[in-house]
Amino acid sequence: MTDATTARLNEWANKQTAAEELIPLTGRLYRENDVLLTLFGRSLLNKSVIGMIKAHRYARHFLGEDLDIEVTLRIVRALTELDLGPTRIDLGRLIQKQQNQSDSVEDFLSTELASVAGTNGQDGAVRDIVLYGFGRIGRLLARILIDRAGGTGMRLRAIVVRKGSDDDIVKRASLLRRDSVHGKFDGSIVVDEEANTIQANGTLIQVIYSNDPSQVDYTEYGINDAVIVDNTGKWRDEEGLSKHLECPGASKVILTAPGKGDVKNIVYGVNDAAILEDDTVMSAASCTTNAITPVLKALHDKYGVRNGHVETVHSFTNDQNLIDNFHKGSRRGRAAGLNMVLTETGAAKAVAKALPELRGKLSGNAIRVPTPNVSMAILNLNLENATSVDELNGFLRETSMNSELRNQIDYVSSPELVSSDLVGSKRAGVVDGLATIVDDDRVVVYVWYDNEFGYSCQVIRCVAKMAGVDVPAFP
Repeated sequence: MTDATTARLNEWANKQTAAEELIPLTGRLYRENDVLLTLFGRSLLNKSVIGMIKAHRYARHFLGEDLDIEVTLRIVRALTELDLGPTRIDLGRLIQKQQNQSDSVEDFLSTELASVAGTNGQDGAVRDIVLYGFGRIGRLLARILIDRAGGTGMRLRAIVVRKGSDDDIVKRASLLRRDSVHGKFDGSIVVDEEANTIQANGTLIQVIYSNDPSQVDYTEYGINDAVIVDNTGKWRDEEGLSKHLECPGASKVILTAPGKGDVKNIVYGVNDAAILEDDTVMSAASCTTNAITPVLKALHDKYGVRNGHVETVHSFTNDQNLIDNFHKGSRRGRAAGLNMVLTETGAAKAVAKALPELRGKLSGNAIRVPTPNVSMAILNLNLENATSVDELNGFLRETSMNSELRNQIDYVSSPELVSSDLVGSKRAGVVDGLATIVDDDRVVVYVWYDNEFGYSCQVIRCVAKMAGVDVPAFP
């Protein structure tokens, strides 16, 4: 064995040792201090040893080289000594900032995190969350809330569904436990049929059966001042959604579909400043609107968008037929697994609800394709200012790393990337840099998006802000 080989093996062993120490420290900071650690936007919570090492390799997209995991470990050790209150800390950006200063790690952290240091143990608001409907989005929201239980200022208290069978709760729990697209639930699930509860890890979820959103008394279950997340899409205007607010214990409602009429459509990161304390009804818009609006905002702010067309290549959804049969919608009655189905999308026009400056400038259409998850939006745009492929991609890459939209926009540049690689993406949209086309002021930008999980992450961000439990983020 050569000296170089021995050195590489020793380096790997040192990384493993550091990762093994990092994992419990990361978990303890989250459980005891409500501190969520990320690395350039990617959560370090519940990572395996290999996952922790891979997260540090991911840092090369930002730094040009791997981030030294032993440096991260030193920072995290210092964080455990600060008795921090609820916060989100991006270790990658924090380390970048610290290395540009001459202060010691300890002095730097004390100064940088002064506003939350020594605040652990102070009473923080915890908001009850109820999921009304438990389909694809509802179950993913449940997974996210359960995974972050005790660490978001939100706790999942109940799901409300129509009873479908005598063993309904068993079936609901099974669908939460196993998912053909997103994989098995990470943890244990225990069903109490007599009490109508599902205990998922440390979260006790009451299952409530109701056919009408106005007929539930949440206070009977100890639920108060709850935010109701309506995942059914059945009621989309203010009058329909306000039915939820007739229930004792419910105070706000958010829709996981495009809202109609005067309902605010929020794309987090773009127009979430429009969420006001006294708002009681709002929408988190659609998955496609969430995927394209942040990218369109970035492009419009930088180059100006004169007009354009958005074509979405969208995975089939549950409102299509598995085999040819009657459907009230055009073409959606044809077998979803066998056909590309041309259909309409309101996402292009809906962009204007979050980004009024693009009103009337975009058209759109959609093609449903035989894949169960992950979609793509093709933005064919005419810009006010000319650019080049390298300049445009460089701008979008930088936006994904160091802008206020970094939690919404991701950027990839891989010649082998396909849709299934994006399952589980936490960003609203992922720009495929190798597909970008530029001809002077005409550009085509390809944006992937996990139309289930990526969108669910956006919904959770909206819920947190509507619930008033946003926590500070550093740096």
